[in-house]
Amino acid sequence: MEAILQASKNLRHATLLRLLYETGMRIGEAGFLSFKSFDFEKRVVRVIPEKGSRARELKISEKLCAMAMQFYAKYPDGKFPNYQAARKHLGRVRKQLSKISFNPRFLNVHLHSFRHFRATFLYHQTKDLLYVQQILGHRSISNTVRYTRLVDWADSDQFVCKVAKSLEEASKLIEVGFDYVTEMDGIKLFRKRK
Repeated sequence: MEAILQASKNLRHATLLRLLYETGMRIGEAGFLSFKSFDFEKRVVRVIPEKGSRARELKISEKLCAMAMQFYAKYPDGKFPNYQAARKHLGRVRKQLSKISFNPRFLNVHLHSFRHFRATFLYHQTKDLLYVQQILGHRSISNTVRYTRLVDWADSDQFVCKVAKSLEEASKLIEVGFDYVTEMDGIKLFRKRK
């Protein structure tokens, strides 16, 4: 995905693809965005839902903030490319990368792949389906489950380990995705995959 983002040089398309990559929003939701949708100080974007999903505020990176500010300065109308134009641009980038790298897997990347990637990455990071559901704006958890099956993370055997001496410390660790392992000498041990 990162290679596709770097290969996209057109500001309008590059900003849209990075937006899809970082937020997991649908291409149609990106079409509703305006300058007012962005809070550059807090680094968030407010998503107006489509397909019966939920409205939400999503964090964005400094890089995306800078790209969006540059985008709105250059294009006062503030409209991202529509589905057809974005699909056509992504198709050109995919073919170019596939040819240069001799990797036909680039041809399998579609606009909706960015949403799947974001969901899979978030689930791997947090192990929290409800959080992923909230970020994607789904009303039903069954829709979210479909998005978190792309990568088998079971091969990863590296963990970060933490200890908790109180209920408050244990709660904080669980909230950030740590799993309880055992208790020794009154100290609770937690771990989370790297």
